Amino acid sequence: MAEIIKNRYDFVILFDVENGNPNGDPDAGNMPRIDPESGYGLVTDVCLKRKIRNYVDTVKEDATGYRIYIKDQVPLNRNDAEALEYLGVGDDLKAAKKENPMLDVEIQKFMCQNFYDIRTFGAVMTTFVKGNLNCGQIRGPVQLGFARSVDPIMPQEVTITRIAITTELDAERKDTEMGRKHIVPYGLYRAEGYISANLARKTTKFSEEDLKLLWQAILNMFENDRSAARGKMAVRELIVFKHDTELGNAPSYKLFDAVRIARKEGVAVPRSYQDYVIEVDNELPAGVTCERMS
Repeated sequence: MAEIIKNRYDFVILFDVENGNPNGDPDAGNMPRIDPESGYGLVTDVCLKRKIRNYVDTVKEDATGYRIYIKDQVPLNRNDAEALEYLGVGDDLKAAKKENPMLDVEIQKFMCQNFYDIRTFGAVMTTFVKGNLNCGQIRGPVQLGFARSVDPIMPQEVTITRIAITTELDAERKDTEMGRKHIVPYGLYRAEGYISANLARKTTKFSEEDLKLLWQAILNMFENDRSAARGKMAVRELIVFKHDTELGNAPSYKLFDAVRIARKEGVAVPRSYQDYVIEVDNELPAGVTCERMS
């Protein structure tokens, strides 16, 4: 049995984008997400979790205990059916629950043992929710907030041309077609996350080995997920606060406030990570240590 984590963690992810779209907004023509009141750029927690899932899937390749539940082109019900088949449960979940009062626990255990992202982020499993089983909603120990840019961003719409003509009729009329893509010339983003050892122990059994893989996935989440739309993206630093107890020794906000990011003197418009100074307070609350990974 892998050792379940015993410490609470809070962490800050610093990543940047250069001439790319870190997270398009489908309600705004796929333009980079932006807070309209402040002009700060946004990247959703769902987007970041997708990168982490993709990295784990690439590295582990469906290894036992490290499969991915929320996966492209794989219906969730197909994965749910594996648990029912393993436990010998038919379609009538209500009847199966009456026969086996521990069915919820057995299903939850199976799903957490086999799917890394359920063990990490939790999940809503429709099959079990509809069957009135309590295991249908699992709250994961690892949670992420939206990432926000350190400075306001200025999205640009770039007009491009292509020689690939769509139809025969278009080919007779013109040699090229016009298109558009949206980019952020440069933006440094900050995301904050939380890891609950209490939930790990009580619910998903998120382990020390899982934690090491999570840090690895965060640091490398853009390295195997390149595309022309996203431009140059990289995780610059991962700042981890470790509490020496399960429930923690200080509020998260105090630790996040200890991470300060400022433009270097004389820099009016940041265009690289080197245009910033990142500092972490040396005096942290008792029982909390800090590790900076890059």
